[in-house]
Amino acid sequence: MTDLIHVAAAIIVKAGGDILIARRAANQHQGGLWEFPGGKVEAGEPVEQALARELDEELGIRVRQARPQIRIRHDYPDKSVLLDVWRVEAFEGEAHGREGQPIRWVAPAALDDYAFPAANAPIVRAAQLPDQLLITGSLAACTTPAARRALSDNVAAALADEPRLLMLRDPQADESLLAQLYQELVPQVRERGSTLLLNGSIEQANAIGADGVHLSARRLMALDSRARFSGRLLSASCHNEAELAQAVRLGLDFVTLSPVAATASHPGAPVLGWQRFHELAEQCPLPIYALGGLGPDDLPQAWRMGAQGIASISAWWSSPESA
Repeated sequence: MTDLIHVAAAIIVKAGGDILIARRAANQHQGGLWEFPGGKVEAGEPVEQALARELDEELGIRVRQARPQIRIRHDYPDKSVLLDVWRVEAFEGEAHGREGQPIRWVAPAALDDYAFPAANAPIVRAAQLPDQLLITGSLAACTTPAARRALSDNVAAALADEPRLLMLRDPQADESLLAQLYQELVPQVRERGSTLLLNGSIEQANAIGADGVHLSARRLMALDSRARFSGRLLSASCHNEAELAQAVRLGLDFVTLSPVAATASHPGAPVLGWQRFHELAEQCPLPIYALGGLGPDDLPQAWRMGAQGIASISAWWSSPESA
């Protein structure tokens, strides 16, 4: 049986948002490919200590602020690795290749232009995704110009401080209304460095040229290939092991996992709780947004439990009809 190699890796972010990557030496495993810096965790060594040691040895920097980002197990033909990835948002020193390795600071979107080991694909996506996914509430009132202006103002306020994912969702809304609202909102969302997702079918998303589509669990389980979607981000709602496994098999970019806590919309419904969320997240090598009764104050807990971040409706949504 192949031993599991525990590796501490870092998504190192500097002011302005660029991310540091390094190229592996030709004589190394997966040589010549780009990677997120880090190295092997020694037996009995705390992960944070290993990360700090490796980044000092490789780059000459001292970690001052880091948090968990994602954990991924990957089985290569010749070895198995557990990538314990942390996001480093503050450090001291000038990063340089102390071992002679080339390094580059790259904009998150440009990471797609570099060749990484197969195990790094979810890390690349996690590095590109924000820590909050905002989901719209009812859009029933958005048939009047005043309500649409209120919706636009609500979106602008939500995206004013930092890039976020925004999901246009209303299962009760007519598809033509969703299409119209998507086309009206997408320019201002893109202008703020954010991404607008359509919660709906792949067919509808392709028809309107959506940047991303988020599938219901039912649509996820019926999908046979992610190649059916022509846009950039494909995600889905998950609630259990089977749905997470399907998302992994199809190579989705991220998922939501819910409900973590009780919600006003589903009083008395069973919830996962943080412990079960953590157990499921440990089995899933994809970025996961925790959803259900959560807000920005829950982010630290979500990160500790293995989440990319949190998804929310009530924490930000202001219905256009009440504006």
